[in-house]
Amino acid sequence: MNFGGIMETVVTSKEFSLEKAHEVLKDEVIAVIGYGIQGPGQACNLRDNGFNVIVGQRPGKTFDKAVADGWVPGKTLFSIEEAAEKGTILCMLLSDAGQIQVWPTIKQYLTKGKTLYYSHGFAINWSDRTGVVPPEDIDVIMVAPKGSGTSLRTMFCEGRGLNCSYAVYQDASGHAEEKTIAFGIGIGAGYMFKTTFEREATSDLTGERGSLMGAIQGLLLAQYEVLRENGHSPSEAFNETVEELTQSLGPLFGEKGMDWMYANCSTTAQRGALDWAPRFHDAIKPVMQQLYESVKTGVEAQMSIDKNSQPDYREKLNEELKAMRESEMWQTGVTVRKLRPENN
Repeated sequence: MNFGGIMETVVTSKEFSLEKAHEVLKDEVIAVIGYGIQGPGQACNLRDNGFNVIVGQRPGKTFDKAVADGWVPGKTLFSIEEAAEKGTILCMLLSDAGQIQVWPTIKQYLTKGKTLYYSHGFAINWSDRTGVVPPEDIDVIMVAPKGSGTSLRTMFCEGRGLNCSYAVYQDASGHAEEKTIAFGIGIGAGYMFKTTFEREATSDLTGERGSLMGAIQGLLLAQYEVLRENGHSPSEAFNETVEELTQSLGPLFGEKGMDWMYANCSTTAQRGALDWAPRFHDAIKPVMQQLYESVKTGVEAQMSIDKNSQPDYREKLNEELKAMRESEMWQTGVTVRKLRPENN
């Protein structure tokens, strides 16, 4: 398919039907290891699409959530070790830190002919840091949804699909790519575009730290602070910074593109945006280049491994999130959201 003059390999259910996916995976036992972020969406979508799926999860709240979602202990819900032993496709859907922790346990069950599946290239791409080196006689594949597991499930239930990338790292069977595409159809992918483990891991970490999360929080906070420091009220600063973006403009450029959104704003807004966009671009691009280099060289991966493996990681994370939640900007957001028409 042509993307702005550049050809890319893209697959949809029109070229690769659900029936064909069933045929490709008919003899497979899909073991979803981990029922946290991606696990529920992928496991439930595969089950609803008629594939043979089991879940591996340690006891606790997440195990209880799996039971609530209809997975039956001893039949379709097992310990991680039992699921890994029973499965022919082992889906590593634990957190990156969790994957590193259980790898010595999982590896012993990756016997010849099995398939190791990922939804993120982190563990494999930075194997020198994670220690995750798969046996040579198995397939290693990936389908990476471009969104959360919750979005994958919600869109599936609405009859829509979430876009995904796909890749083959190791093809021991000679059929790994076909298996990968079938799996993507099974989890309810919208369209799938071909990538590599290295490109997926690098782009994913860059996006999370950049425009998807890190950069957007920094940008919003900077504008909010400038408005507040110059006498604007919290409500005015929040509406001009966040509310209008998320409730009015975001849906416009999400639907038809930034040019279309510009065309449907006032001439004053158009002029200012066109004049200032290049200045922001020139200021931000060097930071993005620094970010990409930090990701590419494995510095960001090592930081994640080091911090996420600390015994008090969860407590420190909650403290950081608490500080963000209790900041004036996001506390103002709580009030503004309550004032939306649908909440009154």
